[in-house]
Amino acid sequence: MTTGDVSRGRGLDQDGCFVREGSLERVPAPFAPVVAALSARLTARFAPDRLVSTYLYGSIPRGTAVPGVSDLDALLVLRDGPTDADRAAVRAVEAELDAAFPQIDGAGLLLVTADQLLSELERYDLAWFVACLCTPLSGPDLTAALPRYRPTSLLARETNGDLFRRLPGLRRRAAAATAQEERARLTRAVTRNLVRTGFTLVMPRWGGWTSDLAESAEVFGRYYPAYAEQMRTAARAARNPAAHPELLDDLLNDLAPWLAEEYLAVHGAKTPRAEGC
Repeated sequence: MTTGDVSRGRGLDQDGCFVREGSLERVPAPFAPVVAALSARLTARFAPDRLVSTYLYGSIPRGTAVPGVSDLDALLVLRDGPTDADRAAVRAVEAELDAAFPQIDGAGLLLVTADQLLSELERYDLAWFVACLCTPLSGPDLTAALPRYRPTSLLARETNGDLFRRLPGLRRRAAAATAQEERARLTRAVTRNLVRTGFTLVMPRWGGWTSDLAESAEVFGRYYPAYAEQMRTAARAARNPAAHPELLDDLLNDLAPWLAEEYLAVHGAKTPRAEGC
């Protein structure tokens, strides 16, 4: 069996390289007005020489978004470092979209700079994410000239090889989160991250890519059956965190520490970033 045969249907092309997973043509009809409103609001709030490019990512450009459940995720590339005014504009757009469109469960806009995106440090993290998991919405595709990516151990290390550094902070946030809504939001974020980290742990061995959390958990479970059910539960909680009120502490005290240690043993530690990056 050839590499191309193994890769078919696993998010890779016949050469074993990532295929960009989303497109504007896949945006479900209920979400088309949300995407149009995002573009209009960004045009109104950012000068053309300030906002270089905009990308969509997540379930909406993948075509799997569910009205009333899915959120709107976008990444904005600025010409230089974000200012307080940029951050305020983003928060305003997020709030406006969330209030105007019941089909989304919130909006999240990330700010990065063109230099950061194209830096050598981000070649196998942010640049890979934009090149393979983001859909261009406006402006030039800044990743067009980058080399193509494969599901390697280097990519696994640089995307999620920092769980061991983040785990103490996640535990502190969980201890401080007492309100039910706050814990549900944190549970959703943590479960998504753990499932994706579990998947990238085994990604090079599986030889493919998926952004589907349920499939990610199943793929992980093939290699680590002792933790398979916990990972499946985490994938379910990522969709409905309120139904799993006790899961957050269980994951942060059991699955997450093991996953952080195993990740280091298999792929090594992610290259450290400057504080705040």
